[in-house]
Amino acid sequence: MARLPGTVGYGEDAEALACLYEGVTFEDVHGDLLPWLPPAPGRVVDIGAGSGRDAAALAARGYAVVAVEPTSELRRIGQRLHAGAAIEWVDAALPALTGLCGPFDLVLLSAVWMHLDSRERVEGMRRVAELTAPGVCVAMSLRHGPPPAGRRMFDVSAAETVALAERFGLTVVHRGEGPDRLGRAEVRWSTLVFRTQHRAVVGRK
Repeated sequence: MARLPGTVGYGEDAEALACLYEGVTFEDVHGDLLPWLPPAPGRVVDIGAGSGRDAAALAARGYAVVAVEPTSELRRIGQRLHAGAAIEWVDAALPALTGLCGPFDLVLLSAVWMHLDSRERVEGMRRVAELTAPGVCVAMSLRHGPPPAGRRMFDVSAAETVALAERFGLTVVHRGEGPDRLGRAEVRWSTLVFRTQHRAVVGRK
């Protein structure tokens, strides 16, 4: 049986999802991240950019932003909604992120990681580490709770993610827990911020 991609379900619901995403602000969703933003200007990448809400907010703060979104429907909506923002849109997907070139001064993975299975998470973390400049931050949010119908999601704990990141030279500097900003009582989120200690290393098997 063919394995479903992590993007399954997003193209069909793209317009409705974009309305939900754009209904909350970057600051409301990523308040934990604000103290860890690098000085502007800098080069940042938003992996799994969706409707472009976060990418546009980061561009408005003076960063050179690359928005990575593999779902073509969401990518087109983001390009339309944020046509005036200084965003470079890229069609690529975890874990390979083919064609994406670092280094970046901030890597953001918001509501993305739980779409990857265990093998993809190892490959994805290696690739994320390759994209980072020394001493910069990787920020990640993890969704906990039942997945929506028709979506591919896995139960990924913060502890597992921290341990995996350490294999690739990423040290956790912030851990947070919070409710769902879209008001779903059954969903909660973990926020993790990692700092790179050195250039990307090859993880131990």
